[in-house]
Amino acid sequence: MHSLKSYLTRSFSPLDGFSSNSARLFLSLFSSLSLPSQASKERSSLFDYLNTNFKLSKSQSAYVSKRVLAVRCPQNPLSVLKFFQQIGFSEDQIQSIVRNHSQLIFSNIEKTLKPKIEFFQRIGFDDSELPKFISKNPDVLICSLNKTLVPAVEAIRKILYNNKDFIRVLHRSGGRILPKYKKVLQSAAFFENVGIVGSQLSILMKRQTWVFTVNECMLKNFISQAVDMGFHSNSKMLVHALLTITGLKIETLRRKLEFLQSFGFSKDESLKMFRGAPNLPRVSEKKLRFGIEFYLHTAMLPKSVLVQQPAILMYSMEDRVIPRYRVFQLILSKNLFKRETKFAAMLGYGEEVFLKRYIFPFGDNAEELLVAYKGHYLEAASKQSSVFQSS
Repeated sequence: MHSLKSYLTRSFSPLDGFSSNSARLFLSLFSSLSLPSQASKERSSLFDYLNTNFKLSKSQSAYVSKRVLAVRCPQNPLSVLKFFQQIGFSEDQIQSIVRNHSQLIFSNIEKTLKPKIEFFQRIGFDDSELPKFISKNPDVLICSLNKTLVPAVEAIRKILYNNKDFIRVLHRSGGRILPKYKKVLQSAAFFENVGIVGSQLSILMKRQTWVFTVNECMLKNFISQAVDMGFHSNSKMLVHALLTITGLKIETLRRKLEFLQSFGFSKDESLKMFRGAPNLPRVSEKKLRFGIEFYLHTAMLPKSVLVQQPAILMYSMEDRVIPRYRVFQLILSKNLFKRETKFAAMLGYGEEVFLKRYIFPFGDNAEELLVAYKGHYLEAASKQSSVFQSS
């Protein structure tokens, strides 16, 4: 495929290089529209073509076919379709654009489409990303370049420092946030007033972009819910609480807190666990149940440990908790600890630190401890090797 830049620097002829059957049919329809006596017949043919081949709704097909008969240069829509085709848009992507914004096929290529395409190329979209972005967010081609797109990009970049995050957010929600950039700025100011600033604001934008486009009354409601649960303005945990509150239905959040209480935790203890690990309500009930039962009945931890360290309920049971418990038990059985060590303390360390503290220092026992810790990986690797050899 030719580069996007090479196509943007050339002029377009609607008849140039159209080889697909659909393009030929489209061209034949347009070319015969100049005969007034055939207007009604051709409008019907074009309507059927758009409705069948481009999968436009009946109302969209009627709109486009009516507009085509009214324009002086009926080949303009074909030029626009060819423009999208030549800069790398697939047929499905073109159909998506036409279905969502059929008026775009009457756009002026040189004055409207090319400058906007070049703009998105300059801000970081490469030749392969751009068609995906435009077809998913066709609204951006309706916006004014200088009055909307340019100031919108400048505003959003002030929130998202990392260009990779910026492009990712635009891919996902560009059609929503670019036209509403003034509302995004108002929401950003609101969050900054309650202490969500800098990297925290960036996290919120990356994770819950839609929150920046809702009305202020809804934003106040989200903050009010967080405050009612014990989070404070200017707290670093507030943004994480918002991610959970805006990511779950209030009924789901309430049910998760009640689920914790079913294991004997009080309401205050459940709320304290949420404040200590705001993402905890996003964990499935199945995982929570398994974790709570393991800690309370197998590891024999007191409930107070889970209240104080709720994040341990979010660790992987298979890859972290259970393997480290095996190491803990083995060290205890061999009386290798020089001072009292609690199992919960072993869970918080990263992999490298854990190995240095609880595996490597024990000399002759290190290999046995490592097997206890990584045994499930070694067993899986052994099975895979056996299958490979037998095949």
